[in-house]
Amino acid sequence: MAMDEALADERPALVVIGNFDGVHRGHQAVMEAVHALAVERDVVARVLTFEPHPAAALGRTPPPKLTSLPRKIELLKRACPGVEVVVRPFTAAFAQLSPEQFAQQVLATQLHARLVMVGCNFRFGYKRAGSVADLSRLGKRYDFETVAEPLVSDDNGAWSSTRIRALVAAGDMVAARHMLGRPHMLEGKVVHGAQRGRALGFPTCNIAAIEQALPPFGVYAVLVDRCGAGGAQVLARGVANFGVRPSLDERSQAPLLEVHLFDTDANLYGAKLRVHLVARLRPEQRFAGLDALKKQIARDSAAARQALAGEIPDAALGAWA
Repeated sequence: MAMDEALADERPALVVIGNFDGVHRGHQAVMEAVHALAVERDVVARVLTFEPHPAAALGRTPPPKLTSLPRKIELLKRACPGVEVVVRPFTAAFAQLSPEQFAQQVLATQLHARLVMVGCNFRFGYKRAGSVADLSRLGKRYDFETVAEPLVSDDNGAWSSTRIRALVAAGDMVAARHMLGRPHMLEGKVVHGAQRGRALGFPTCNIAAIEQALPPFGVYAVLVDRCGAGGAQVLARGVANFGVRPSLDERSQAPLLEVHLFDTDANLYGAKLRVHLVARLRPEQRFAGLDALKKQIARDSAAARQALAGEIPDAALGAWA
């Protein structure tokens, strides 16, 4: 739900604050703790997140998204059943709130917070002036308790959306999956193309309007869901090329995601697909002719089938991830 004024639901709440881009395994651990504590204290669990990214409101270029807002909400609710996700428009005026104004107006008055859970490195208020210690002090004034949750980490440091974006940008889909708890996903609608893949014997779905952080150009083993009114459903395994198609001598104006689906001939024009990137098989490259390209696509398809052989859909979701 969008929020820029007090919620009608005045039940006391445990409020957890964050951007939660990617809803990675560190976020999931926090949400599991939120669920357990909300049940223990008999309060409603609320997530306060922001749209657009704070950097955009401050005139800076925001980082690429790991998840769209609807996907983020879906994943938060999956990690914490029953949670209310409150989306606060992050505007220039909102960024001007002092730490005390944020604590009083947003947390105490608008969200009815009785507990507030944040990461141990949390900063808030104008110019990020407020610390966890400040939030704890203000909580005593405005009748809420502050809980600082430790960050999940490994030998390379805290798990973070920033680290995952770097892994995606480097094409390390296996390491990104380890931190996310699922493969990184690209989402978009199927649009008409030149049908060159069909002419080569490997018809593809061309995916447009992708919002998520993009990997390097290359060929990927993928799992694909189709989105519908009832949510996402398993569609197929497949192999995808992301790039500018150098072997076809018609370099596109922008990089294109083309997905060849295995074992289905469904008409998908206009459908919204989720493409989960399981493994990067090779970089994009130019071939001497169409025969060489066709042979390589066949090899890529075989390699993708092998890479995806052990993948099993989530029975509860009816989707890949």
